[in-house]
Amino acid sequence: MVQISGWQPAAAPSTLTVSEVLEQLATDRHEGLSSETAASRLADVGPNEIAVVPPVALWRRLAAQFADPVIYLLLAAIVISVLAWFAEGSSGVPLDAVVIAAIVVVNGLVGFVQENKAEQAVAALRDLTRPEAVVIRDGRQGPILAAELVPGDLVVLSLGSVVPADGRLIEVNALQVAEAALTGESAPVMKSTEPVEPRTPIGDRVGMVHSGTAVVSGRATAVVTATGSATEVGRIATMLEETESEPTPLQQEIERVGAVLGIAVVVIAAIVVATLVVIDGLRTGAELLDGLLIGVSLAVAAVPEGLPAVLTVVLALGVQRMSKRNALVKRLVSVEALGAATIICSDKTGTLTRNEMMVRRIVVPSGQIEVSGSGYEPEGMLHLDGVELQEDVVLDEVRWALVGGGLSSDAALSQQEGRTTAVGDPTEAALLAAFPKAGIDQARIARRFERRGEIPFTAERKRMSTIQSDSRQDHRLFMAVKGAPDGLLDRCEAERRAGRVEPLTRERVRWWSEVVERLASDALRTLAIAYRPVEATEDVAALDPSTESSLILLGVVGIIDPPREEARHAVESAHRAGITVAMITGDHPRTAARIAQELGIAEPDCRVVSGTDIADADDDELVELVAGTTVYARVSPEHKLRIVNALTARGEVVAMTGDGVNDAPALKAANIGVAMGITGTEVSKEAADMILTDDNFASIEAAVEEGRGVFDNLTKFIVWTLPTNFGEGLVILAAIFAGATLPILPVQILWINMTTAVLLGLMLVFEPKEHDLMKRPPRDPDTPILTGWLQIRILLVSVIMLGGCFGLFEWARQLGASDAEARTVAVNVFVIVETFYLFNCRSFTRSMFALGVFSNPW
Repeated sequence: MVQISGWQPAAAPSTLTVSEVLEQLATDRHEGLSSETAASRLADVGPNEIAVVPPVALWRRLAAQFADPVIYLLLAAIVISVLAWFAEGSSGVPLDAVVIAAIVVVNGLVGFVQENKAEQAVAALRDLTRPEAVVIRDGRQGPILAAELVPGDLVVLSLGSVVPADGRLIEVNALQVAEAALTGESAPVMKSTEPVEPRTPIGDRVGMVHSGTAVVSGRATAVVTATGSATEVGRIATMLEETESEPTPLQQEIERVGAVLGIAVVVIAAIVVATLVVIDGLRTGAELLDGLLIGVSLAVAAVPEGLPAVLTVVLALGVQRMSKRNALVKRLVSVEALGAATIICSDKTGTLTRNEMMVRRIVVPSGQIEVSGSGYEPEGMLHLDGVELQEDVVLDEVRWALVGGGLSSDAALSQQEGRTTAVGDPTEAALLAAFPKAGIDQARIARRFERRGEIPFTAERKRMSTIQSDSRQDHRLFMAVKGAPDGLLDRCEAERRAGRVEPLTRERVRWWSEVVERLASDALRTLAIAYRPVEATEDVAALDPSTESSLILLGVVGIIDPPREEARHAVESAHRAGITVAMITGDHPRTAARIAQELGIAEPDCRVVSGTDIADADDDELVELVAGTTVYARVSPEHKLRIVNALTARGEVVAMTGDGVNDAPALKAANIGVAMGITGTEVSKEAADMILTDDNFASIEAAVEEGRGVFDNLTKFIVWTLPTNFGEGLVILAAIFAGATLPILPVQILWINMTTAVLLGLMLVFEPKEHDLMKRPPRDPDTPILTGWLQIRILLVSVIMLGGCFGLFEWARQLGASDAEARTVAVNVFVIVETFYLFNCRSFTRSMFALGVFSNPW
């Protein structure tokens, strides 16, 4: 929006004409603002920068590592142990308190080191603003700091410019802007000065340019309508600040388990102490202290001290394994979160597709050819009716069409770090990438033809022409033309077919029109290619758009940002694992639907929900709208955020993937945000929980498998360790109510809980993933980590430990053993039972022998 103090816009700048915008901004289209006016407005609206929220202090991030119910219980146990030690007047050190404190500190430090990455998303957004901008002030053109731009400034844009602020275009010369990072539109957008209807999505506002996007061709002048936080990028920054990160299912579950344990421990300990006071008549300070120590013993026994440490180790090992599968995890708890995902919401451009344009189909007068390959890479073949195209008249026509398109282009291909990238217009680069597939040597073409003139591309004509000299034909001149079929076909009067030039009859014109419609219906971007000889009497320097007539049609090509082949297989794997995959993109609905069908995300004739549909729905209606929807198109950043929130409200565990600035708020709001490491913007990487180093959607499926494996092994550890804690608690309770000597002491309980957790329980962390892991449905986030039958299992083993420990303790005493010797027997009962039970916990569905006795060497 235009932002001048005291001025309220009647409509969005994109809906106003050029004269209306200039009038309301009080600026001159030739002179621009005066220096005095610009200085006044800068003082009023502030610099063209995005405000940055101060980073969270280190001590706060460290303190956050201890915000856990289980940790609270351990801290309480430390306090009670220290108080009891002082009251007892013991010498040395309070061993119980020291051991528990060491557990707490180590757990907090490990988590802090792993997660010590400050939130830099908004700071990265600031970096999108170019340090300098070329403006017209006081009638003079020159550079200024981009931070000094104000509404009403005239900004001059050219090839390579990064747009420094949001602006309304007032003069355009063949301007194309790459807006993929902001809108998700894979192809550059052709701009004009035309206003649009209200509520038009950002990607269709042809008269606007937005901060942080890049000019790929042409020139333009724009009047600044918004700066700083009022720009579209600034609004995204504001959403990032306001968006709360969703806790992962594991965080929620551990918090729930910790809370239940905490309440149970406190209540039971209080009941035990109260019972001792009432029944045994504890009156003196020493007696009360003994009762308190018994309560502490019960608390120490019931709390799984090793759980926080093991949880951290399990997740840290998961981070290591994921890094080997091209997924870098920024937060430990994110490891498991992806494994619990019930739906993966993926951006299209650069995630499911390559963000590289490619010629998919070539139609020439003698046939329709399918082109294989991937992006700008030279590998691929041509197929006619499913058979590889051989040397014949059809291949000759294909070569003529591609060469004609390549000669009327300004793009180039470049090799960077083993990847082929486009320099210039991606659509033109796609034509060059098809050369080797058709057996065309680009170097030979460059030597044979010399450009002698050019009629540049304009938005009104939608075509570009060059005048070429052919060294093999006595340097005869011809005009090569490429452009939108709707304008170019009308200028063709013949077609080159089987090596001959034949007139375009009415039937052939109809046939070509149907070809264009079919290509468009398949979501292909179409280009028509033609030529005509330039007569010797024509003045090359005087050629203009009016001479683009009497053309000879060579063919029509269909271009698309191709789906990643590996993404298709990954989508299939996700579906087998019971995970829904949804595509959320700023691209055109028809393109989105087509790509979704190719990837297996949606069925033919699927419902596509547009940004307009989302804007029209309130929050409750949107929750219903997202049910069963897997394709969203023409969406803005706030729409993506609302979709994620609506899915979360339905109880889904949402994984959101993306690579653009427009994805950042949704990445942060999702249960787990996944950014692309190669093509992703710094904004998306900083907002995400996980980064894919290979930009491969298939790596998400691998990360899901690792996440499920982490949760599976963590569940096994909890089911293995809790019987020990409950068994120890039952032993203490039995001794109290029986009035018997304690079979195990608090320090022995700590020893059991910590040493066995490390030396025995951690072996479950290395348990190989079970073969059917990705065939199971996602875990219901509302289902507790300990299901009913697992609770029965835990109780059964606890009772076995109670009987063995208490029975053997009393038996040893009856045989004449001292209390210390009998307690040694009791401690070893727990260790031996834990050892045998460990093998039983390697799987909840298969025996140790079915798994293979030595399948886990640890």
